[in-house]
Amino acid sequence: MYALNYVKVKSVKEAAAFLARNPEAKLISGGMTLIPTLKQRLAKPTHLVDIAQLAELRGIAVKGGKLVIGAGTKHDEVATSAVVKKAIPALAGLASSIGDPQVRNQGTIGGSVANNDPAADYPAAVLGLGATVVTTKRAIAADKFFQGMFATALEDGEIVVRVEFPLPKRAAYSKFHHPASGYAMAGVFIAHTAEGVRVAVTGAGPGVFRWKEAEAALAKSLKPAALEGLKLDSREFNNDIHADREYRANLVRVMAKRALAKLAGKK
Repeated sequence: MYALNYVKVKSVKEAAAFLARNPEAKLISGGMTLIPTLKQRLAKPTHLVDIAQLAELRGIAVKGGKLVIGAGTKHDEVATSAVVKKAIPALAGLASSIGDPQVRNQGTIGGSVANNDPAADYPAAVLGLGATVVTTKRAIAADKFFQGMFATALEDGEIVVRVEFPLPKRAAYSKFHHPASGYAMAGVFIAHTAEGVRVAVTGAGPGVFRWKEAEAALAKSLKPAALEGLKLDSREFNNDIHADREYRANLVRVMAKRALAKLAGKK
């Protein structure tokens, strides 16, 4: 293990100031992605800045017609929260499907969103619900936040503070788990919102994306049959030892239909 410095800050403001002075430093909260990356020598930060203990990054509440979740809130807290289960049950269900108990009790929603792993679950909910990612500098709409594999609109030193989810009429999520990691080989989040239907897909391609052809079809009929005959361009889908592009494309269709089945009668 190479030498690095560990810093425990007392506030988000202090963390932001430290990052400004030390651009090669990395934030750590749950560490579900960063720790394995360090072990594999894929990252070599000068400092680890611990923000896990910051109360200002925790919390779940409904405010102004939105479900607001602090970036430091752990997956298990989202999964078991009575507030989340009442406001957006599909989000609680998604959180309960992440990894295993150890991951759910350590990983955070802010870390997942900021990392933007192409097979992560939360990006599908953030994009599917048209949420807003609030940082130390600004508020970023989900449609502009995710920018491809492990890429986001975050600038150097910018810290995710919370995620604000508009309350949908109904929403549902379904995914095909990777048998070892629990990540989504294909996951589909469908939300019936005040503005219409949004369909977000994770796991299948190099990053989370909206399936707009499905959105158009489901705007006419919010039933599985509406997806019949829809084409899905799989040329840029992941192609590996676990599943080829065509298989993943089929998984997307199947997961979308399963999500629609869940959607019936749910908020």
